[in-house]
Amino acid sequence: MAELVNELQNEQKKKNELLAQLLQRKSVIISIGIILVMICSVLAAPVLSSYSPNDLAVENRLQAPSSIHFFGTDDFGRDIFSRVLHGGVISLAIGFAVVILAVGSGTLIGLFSGYFKLFDNIVMRVMDGLMSFPGLILAISMIGVLGRGVFTVIISLSIVYLPRVARVVRGSVLVVREYPFVEAEKVLGASKIYILFIHILPNCLSPIIIQSSFIFSYAILGEAALSFLGVGVPPVTPSWGNILSDARLYIVQAWWIAVFPGVAIMITVLGLNMFGDGLRDVLDPKLRNVK
Repeated sequence: MAELVNELQNEQKKKNELLAQLLQRKSVIISIGIILVMICSVLAAPVLSSYSPNDLAVENRLQAPSSIHFFGTDDFGRDIFSRVLHGGVISLAIGFAVVILAVGSGTLIGLFSGYFKLFDNIVMRVMDGLMSFPGLILAISMIGVLGRGVFTVIISLSIVYLPRVARVVRGSVLVVREYPFVEAEKVLGASKIYILFIHILPNCLSPIIIQSSFIFSYAILGEAALSFLGVGVPPVTPSWGNILSDARLYIVQAWWIAVFPGVAIMITVLGLNMFGDGLRDVLDPKLRNVK
């Protein structure tokens, strides 16, 4: 019993040390602040904005930023400030959904591929085939088959980023499955599924968490690119990509239509990438002691 208590205390001490190292990095603190501000802003869109994102006021079209319209208006007189906030809800929701689907399914595929050799030979060739296509082209192809819509964008981007997670998890499993404690569990008669999810998966969480932060930012950029090209979120639904797409014809005449959603994408992706870099530096044993 005493050994178990000491082991639990040591495990908790390690977690506290990792958390302290993470919070000591200014880039991580800044990135957390950026992410929280963006999330809180888009969630409070109905309160912060005085206009509906789809309210038309043609008499106010292409007005520059002012005290009435903070970010100006577009060619239909719609308030850009409201559209950016409400568009952030869609863009962040798509990014979050892609992370759940891509990381969840990619983790399962990577676990089984790394532990079962027969499964590995079959599935990894499929993953290699998916990764051989440019991500944007693959997503556009799937949207062309499945049809346009928010759900289709989520499914398409999840399939695009799934192989990255699967290969990272598979690589970690190939290392962890050779550890002595895994061999000890086999000798004691533990089932393969028990070993896989109780012993191997917890030791692969670090790369999974790191990949999640990067895929979140990739998904936001992917949604913006697809919507900008006209194959992503339907035009009636405001998103950062749709706003940028509408701004193409007025980039010189009304610069604010493109600048503000572009800045929102840049800040959000920057915050997520900074957070991912901080997690990688702390959780990766090879980089833990590198300053």
